[in-house]
Amino acid sequence: MSARDGAPAGAEQSTLVTAHRTVVAVDVAGFGERNRNNINQVRVRRGMYRAMEEAFRLAGIAWDACRSEDRGDGILVLAPADVQKALFVDRLPNHLLAALIEHNRTHPVEEKIRLRLALHAGEINYDEHGVTGSAITHTFRLLDADEVRRAFASSSAVLAVVGSAWFYDEVIRHSERSRAKTYRLADITNKETMTQAWIRLLRRRTVTGL
Repeated sequence: MSARDGAPAGAEQSTLVTAHRTVVAVDVAGFGERNRNNINQVRVRRGMYRAMEEAFRLAGIAWDACRSEDRGDGILVLAPADVQKALFVDRLPNHLLAALIEHNRTHPVEEKIRLRLALHAGEINYDEHGVTGSAITHTFRLLDADEVRRAFASSSAVLAVVGSAWFYDEVIRHSERSRAKTYRLADITNKETMTQAWIRLLRRRTVTGL
């Protein structure tokens, strides 16, 4: 790109390869606590992946059609634009909660999982190293926000679902199966991000949204 095209003279030429994706980020609460040794952490990770893959399957979202990236104590999942976004709030939470409850039932306290899940959507940039984009950054800012962590830590919930303001306005509040009234609004401040998000805390399965 030349200076005439809007880039400084001598600037590295870059062409963005982008695609619209639903962004899902999950993180295990307290993954690095001292009561978990390395073996415990491996079993927690296995349980997290098993729960996510099973929940996606039961929710009607093809795991293999999504791009997933390991984040150590969490996962980034990018779902294709043609996957209905409502599935992530109508079906996924209950199935994920059920899988987590089953895991926790058969594992000691050091290997029990409490999971935070954030939802957003936007344009994702692809390059030779992987993916990036403001939509991904925004999703992780919500996932890691102190307001979300405090709300989850002070509850007995097994799963926290955090919808971005966009995801709530465009998806959650329009669905009769999403249980939109169970989400509460929170002001989020995390690094350079100042926004609002909607939080739902789940500790037992509900009849609707299956």
